[in-house]
Amino acid sequence: MLWEQYVYRRGNEVFELWDGLFSGRDIKPLYIGGRGFDVRSQAVLAAFVASVKGSAVSVQDAKQLLIGFSGYRLDDDIKALTETNTTELTRIFSEIGTTEELPFGGPTEGDEEISTSNALRAGVAKVQAQLDGYTDVILDISSLPRIVYLTLLTSLLNHFIPNKEIDPEREHPLVASGVNFQVLVGEDAALDAHIRAEDPSNELVLIPGYSAVLQLGSLLELPLVWFPILGENRVNQLEKVLNSDYIPARAEVCPVVPHPSKDPRRADRLLVEYSGPLFDTGLTTTSSVLYAHESHPFEAYRQLLSAMRRYRDSMLILGGCRLVVTPLGSKLITLGAGLACFEMHPENLSKKYGVGIPYAEPTRYVASAEKLTRSSPIISALVLTGEAYGITPATASTPA
Repeated sequence: MLWEQYVYRRGNEVFELWDGLFSGRDIKPLYIGGRGFDVRSQAVLAAFVASVKGSAVSVQDAKQLLIGFSGYRLDDDIKALTETNTTELTRIFSEIGTTEELPFGGPTEGDEEISTSNALRAGVAKVQAQLDGYTDVILDISSLPRIVYLTLLTSLLNHFIPNKEIDPEREHPLVASGVNFQVLVGEDAALDAHIRAEDPSNELVLIPGYSAVLQLGSLLELPLVWFPILGENRVNQLEKVLNSDYIPARAEVCPVVPHPSKDPRRADRLLVEYSGPLFDTGLTTTSSVLYAHESHPFEAYRQLLSAMRRYRDSMLILGGCRLVVTPLGSKLITLGAGLACFEMHPENLSKKYGVGIPYAEPTRYVASAEKLTRSSPIISALVLTGEAYGITPATASTPA
């Protein structure tokens, strides 16, 4: 398990983490965030900038990349909030560096719309082209759509960890040449439940790098295990994936719900909300339900990775299997799922299993501007690679 030990801080502990991470160093940070409407990103960025300025650190060539995305239908007040958010993020970061806007998707030079998957590949390539020379890469997912931050997360991990094999005689893969790659999120699960994702696209998006098991003819006969990670108000997205050609009628379905959770009844309510497509049809049983920690992404990672390994091992006698994850839950659980998929993903197709991530991206978001601006998010920080995994192991945590 790559993250047997991990670095995860939440709330005020995040500032202590940054103090230890930045103090006494010369840093060149690349901060990647979203040009979206979710103003929780301002709280995260302001905390980061204040921590950097308050540390005994020399900052060189700090840059913020604001990822823009098109094709969503938003109410006028949410559109205005997007512009205000962009202006404010640029202003906050100007205290330590410059900001560049980087659009994903949109018309090409020939005025032709490209597919979402191709737009993601092109956008990620632009980000990766800017990574050289930075000592710290920070991915703030607070204001990024799910398909964008999942694609960035898995692609950046592939970039920093080209070889996932752990060899006691060699440096741990997570050292990643000393580049500190951390993921930040301003999280408010109650607010997430009030942001409605509507009108899922008929075109399913396959996260780049995680599509072969759903498209290659030589693999399509393998049994499929589907792990839909459930979240509020996303039944229509689940049904788009469920009714697609990617999920065969004989698939083993293992819904994942948040537990433990701040709201102890949340998992029960989600099972009721999804009872129509999942349970009333006889597609799955309650004994197949998996539980993942709501606010601890590394616990969710361990729980999902363990389940995927069990199915992989038990289905070897059948010639192998396909493991498919559709993340519809909160940001922290989705991060844990992304880590599990990255680690489980085989390096080549000679293995008798593979991992796929199909997703039905909504075309419309409905949210209350008032609730967004009044939210007080809890900041979480996950350090995924860098010095903590090789030079200063005392900063890492070991699960109980």
